[in-house]
This record gives sequence, C-alpha cells and structure tokens, in this order.
Amino acid sequence: MKSVLSLLLLLTSADAFTTTQNGSVRSTATTTDSFSRTTIVLDASRNKDKIATRSKWAASRGYGVVAASADGGDAGKSVPRLIIAGAPASGKGTQCETIKEKYGVVHLSTGDMLRAAVAAGTDVGKQAKDFMDAGKLVPDEVIIGVVKDRLDESDCVESGWLLDGFPRTPAQAEALADAGVSADCFIFLNVPDDVLVERVVGRRTDPETGKIYHMTFSPPEDEEILARLEQRSDDTEEKVKVRLEQFHANVDAVKGSYTDIAVEVDGTKSPDEVSAIIMEAIDGVLA
Repeated sequence: MKSVLSLLLLLTSADAFTTTQNGSVRSTATTTDSFSRTTIVLDASRNKDKIATRSKWAASRGYGVVAASADGGDAGKSVPRLIIAGAPASGKGTQCETIKEKYGVVHLSTGDMLRAAVAAGTDVGKQAKDFMDAGKLVPDEVIIGVVKDRLDESDCVESGWLLDGFPRTPAQAEALADAGVSADCFIFLNVPDDVLVERVVGRRTDPETGKIYHMTFSPPEDEEILARLEQRSDDTEEKVKVRLEQFHANVDAVKGSYTDIAVEVDGTKSPDEVSAIIMEAIDGVLA
C-alpha cells in the first residue's frame, strides 16, 4: 500500500512541475492542488473496489447484477429479473408494455427467442431449427438453452429482463432453476375463465392496421373499420376452452416453483389498477 501511495504522490508531484527552456524546473501547481488530485485518484480507486465487492457479493447470492458507476450514483441497485404469467386474454400484453416502459427491461417471449436463435445460427438455434423443420415440438432442454443464452446477452445483463409466459410447465421451471436462472418476482394475473372466454370471443383485429378491438369493451367508432374487422380462427369459445384447460393443467405447479417471490394480481381490475399493484410489488423487491 505504501508503494502505491508513493507512486501516486510521485506522479502527482511530477504533474505539478514543468521544465523551462534552459532546463530548470519550476512549479505549476500548489502543494494543495497536488494533494487534491491525489485524493481524487484514491477516492475513485476505493469506489471502484467497493463496486466490485458489491457485484461479487450480489452474484454469489443469486441476486441481480449490480448496476453501478464509479461516481456511486446507482451503486447497489439491482436490475429487475421478472416472470409474468397469465391465461390467454388475462392482460399480459398490456402489462408487459407498461413494465418494459417503466423499468427498461428486455421483454422476452419464447417464440421471439427461438426465432432469433435460429436466425443467428447459434448452437441451440440450430438444434431448435432441426425440430421445427421436422414439425416437432422443441424439447425443453433446447428451449432452456435458448433462454439461458439470451439472458446472458449484454442487454439483459445490464437492463434486466421480463420473461413473458415462460416457464409454462413445472419441468421447464425446474430446468430453468438448474440452469442457474432465478427471478426476483413472479407475477400472476388471475382472471376467472368465464371472463377470459368473454374477452377472447369478443376480440377482433383490423387487418389493415393490426389494431385489436373488442366488440363489447372497445368497439371501433368508425363503421368502415367495423366492417373489415376479422376474428382469429382460434378465438372461438370451443378453442379457447381447450387452451384454458392446457393452461390450468400446469399453472399451479409452475406457481409452486416461485412461492417465495409470487405476486398474484386480480386481473379483472382496470389495466391501470393492475399496473399499480404490479409496480408496487416490483419496487418493493428492488428496494
């Protein structure tokens, strides 16, 4: 430590003098200035050490990456690592947009991640492509590999992430944990089946703009738009009930994997009310 201090003082002192044309040396700064610069260097060094220590401590306990700068402005602040789950038409899409906007997290769905991995030609992407080309379901171990690779990318590490609708099964939840992926908060939007059916069956899409309307809750005011609205082939009562059966077959077990961090929200409330509850829960975790 003494040798480091001596070197810093020597460099600072040398900085405080200059050589004249005749070879003599003259001072360009006061002793106080030299000492101040030395103090700044030492403070910056100590702060970086503190940041490194915090990051190592957080990582060893499975917490989020510590986002911190040398000036200490955001030191100790963890980036959000979130999972959101809910049945079809539970309002996940709306809440994902709100969470993404407020916290700046990377919004991820398995479909998007699979397509990106295939396009990038990664090892797991090539494996996924083989199954997809053969018309087979991509096995969990491949999906987990795709998810793990994506979460390790710099944007997720630096900004945090929001897994949308994944894991879907207890086996996926277990595999995700075995891969070393842990979340800070598991958000579940709870909506009764009869409400979900009504929401789905009433949905219509404008083929020209892609905007989604609802014939009961948010119909278009323009007659021309109303006339061209289309209903998705799987947005019928019979098909949505099948999708809900599949959802309920796994969701309780998935929720059981995240009991300690689960936040269940009444999804029948207004979108703003749901958002307020979710934000309060996330802020509490990150505090």
